Amino acid sequence: MPENVRTESLAVLEMKLIHDVHRAATSLLATSAARPDAPQAELAELRDFVVAALRHHHQTEDDALWPLCEAVDPEFAGTQRELSAEHHTLDAALDELDAVTIDAGAERAALATAAQSVRSLVDHHLAHEEPATFPVLRRLSSEQWAQFSRATIESAPATGAHLQIGLIEEVGTPEQVAAVFAGLPAPAAQALPMLRDRAKATLTVLRAGQAVAS
Repeated sequence: MPENVRTESLAVLEMKLIHDVHRAATSLLATSAARPDAPQAELAELRDFVVAALRHHHQTEDDALWPLCEAVDPEFAGTQRELSAEHHTLDAALDELDAVTIDAGAERAALATAAQSVRSLVDHHLAHEEPATFPVLRRLSSEQWAQFSRATIESAPATGAHLQIGLIEEVGTPEQVAAVFAGLPAPAAQALPMLRDRAKATLTVLRAGQAVAS
């Protein structure tokens, strides 16, 4: 994307988009898990994506992004400790979500409880993280962000990759989507049509009956 038409730093554009994907995914999981008629296979698909995506996101921030932020702003160290502590709390909730057997009856209730807990923690964490980190992300050089973004994409889990693509296109602005997809490796870019179709099928099934349930 030409620099002269970008309205925000690429770091903030991409990070906000991924955060919005996490908001959408955890919200859909919490809502779907509370519906007795939601299909088990698609629920498991979404649950596994939420767990894998959030764990990977937290790890890349703790291991790579926060040190970059502290390098450009030494005062970020205190914020880094706070955010990493929240990551530990979130990861414990993800462990509980991951451990739930997805079926009907009591276990479905356990899934709904665990999913709601994760959604609430994610919402709270992002409300803290974004205003604290976006000003620092704007100070990263384009090279620093490109290296971090590339490494993050290359290490991303395969679990739920189609849902990542589908939700990116749902929640992102054209500017955000173009920025993220420009960094995809060639094999992933070639697979986009297939991934879109698979995501659409899963999301459509999960959302069926949602309006009636609400």
